[in-house]
Order: sequence, then structure tokens, then C-alpha cells
Amino acid sequence: MTNMDKSLKNVMTTRLVTVELDDTLAVVKQIFDSVKFRHLLVVDSHKKLCGVISDRDLLRALSPHIGTLAENARDTATLHKRVHQIMTRHPVTLTPEATLAEAVQLFLEHRVSCVPVVGPDFKAVGIVSWRDVLRSLLP
Repeated sequence: MTNMDKSLKNVMTTRLVTVELDDTLAVVKQIFDSVKFRHLLVVDSHKKLCGVISDRDLLRALSPHIGTLAENARDTATLHKRVHQIMTRHPVTLTPEATLAEAVQLFLEHRVSCVPVVGPDFKAVGIVSWRDVLRSLLP
């Protein structure tokens, strides 16, 4: 068995931070400002996966003047947008039994930097990033 045959359940991050469809970008910004990771899973009220939002999605959606002397009401208003307005819908996903090789294939085919891991009923149970894959290859 090679490292690439490892299942995602041995590599994925299971301590998930999620947001809901109607959360504001201000909430997302606060989360990204206070943690080191770069992706949030978007779930509905039943915890079913709906999408992914990255720190780059947030940066594209917010005014570059927020927090500067040039900030005005229009800039601040971008913080009131909702997650569902900027998230990636229908993300590619894998199950915990999938292999690292399958995750790498999705990273390359779909040009994504993370893959949500879902269980029954499409509920998020983990997330795997390309960094997780690289870390798992270390001795």
C-alpha cells in the first residue's frame, strides 16, 4: 500500500467550521481573520453541504477600501452581502473512504484547493486540502 492509497478518513480535517447560506460576509471575514485556514464549508439548516467559500472568494467580493481611511458607506455595504451570493455551488466532493490519489485527481481536474468530504445525506464530515495531502506524504 502506497501513501496515495491512504483513505481520506486518515488525512482529512474533521474539526469543521461552517457557515450558513444567509450569513453575512462580515461573519466570514471575522472567521478568516481569526483562524489560519482558507476554506469554509457552507451548509443548510440540516447541515447538508451546499457550497464552499474561500478566503479568495471573500477578497474578490469585498471592497479593497474596507478598514482604510478611504472606506465609505458603499465599501462597508459589501460586508452585508450573503454567503450564498459568492460561494462556489455544487463543489466536487469525496467520501471518507476515497483515497489520496482520488483527491489529487480532483485537485488537478477541477483546479480546486480543497475537497469537502461528505457522508450519508451529503452531510459534511471533513475537508481535505492539498496541504493535508502533502503533509500526509511526509515520513
